[in-house]
Amino acid sequence: MCTVCEKRFTQKGSLKAHRERHTGEKLYSCSQCEKRFTNQSNLMTHMNVHTSKYKCSECGKCCQNNQKLTQHSRIHSGEKLFECNDCGKRFTTAGGLVRHIRIHSGEKPYNCHVCKKAFSQSGHLNSHIRIHTGDKPYKCHVCDKVFNVSGSLNSHMRVHTGDKSYKCSLCNKSFRHSSALQLHNRQVHINIRPHECPYCGKLFETNGKLKRHVRIHTGAKPYSCRHCLNRFTWREQLQIHLLNSHNEGTWSTCNICQKKFSQSGHLKTHLRRHKGVKPFVCSHCPKRFCTAYEHIQHQLVHSDLKQFCCGKCGKDFKNKYYVKIHFERCSESLGFISF
Repeated sequence: MCTVCEKRFTQKGSLKAHRERHTGEKLYSCSQCEKRFTNQSNLMTHMNVHTSKYKCSECGKCCQNNQKLTQHSRIHSGEKLFECNDCGKRFTTAGGLVRHIRIHSGEKPYNCHVCKKAFSQSGHLNSHIRIHTGDKPYKCHVCDKVFNVSGSLNSHMRVHTGDKSYKCSLCNKSFRHSSALQLHNRQVHINIRPHECPYCGKLFETNGKLKRHVRIHTGAKPYSCRHCLNRFTWREQLQIHLLNSHNEGTWSTCNICQKKFSQSGHLKTHLRRHKGVKPFVCSHCPKRFCTAYEHIQHQLVHSDLKQFCCGKCGKDFKNKYYVKIHFERCSESLGFISF
């Protein structure tokens, strides 16, 4: 049994490899990409990615071993062999099912030593700890954007490479991420938005998005300052307050125009505008953009999809910005008070 998290193993070697995750020490470095690992076995497995030994014939992705390649191939085939006995949800891998079952059992054996938040997977704990340390070791070589997990970097790189390996079987539209394909199916072909705002009638795909939206109407302020009684609606408002009022944190300052930012990522985006760097290219026309958000918003010009709806009159819009402006005017004309 691990004395840190009480996880149990059948072999001493497995326990030894597990303990190294708690120390965070990664002695084995890849000579090709400088990625580091806690043991030599994981390094040797990782090296298969560079040799292209296990390469997907559909999208060209290189996997670490034949098992990973088989699992990856199910993304394209849509095959989900493993089913949850509690809710019926299906998964492409046995590991995915095991992790999902913890939702029903509530098992979260991995605890953060800083804020005591618990996680069902050690990898999620390691990623979470970087929130406290601010460590973002994975850097994009194209636009210098940094990430705290390698998966986010790999996902981000598709913006630059133009890789769209996830294809809709109903309209042949392609997407860079499986989540984007799932969202497309919900919004276009299924249009499932079961969560309705009780104030304006706007519909949302998830309960989390609805909760964030409702703050606009209720004025809820879930983010509280630990130094004073001030509360805030959004996390960034709290960060700016801590910097201005309590000198907590560090401003990120532009060395060209001296503009200050509460987040380093915002500064990097801002610097691209000074340099004229536009790494995000529209797949339908030659236009380029500084940020992924601007790129996504522009893509709506080429689409007939109107995913934003006014909860007062039912008018549909392509862009969130315009539906917000319309909603205020619509509320005033109908005699409602908007927050």
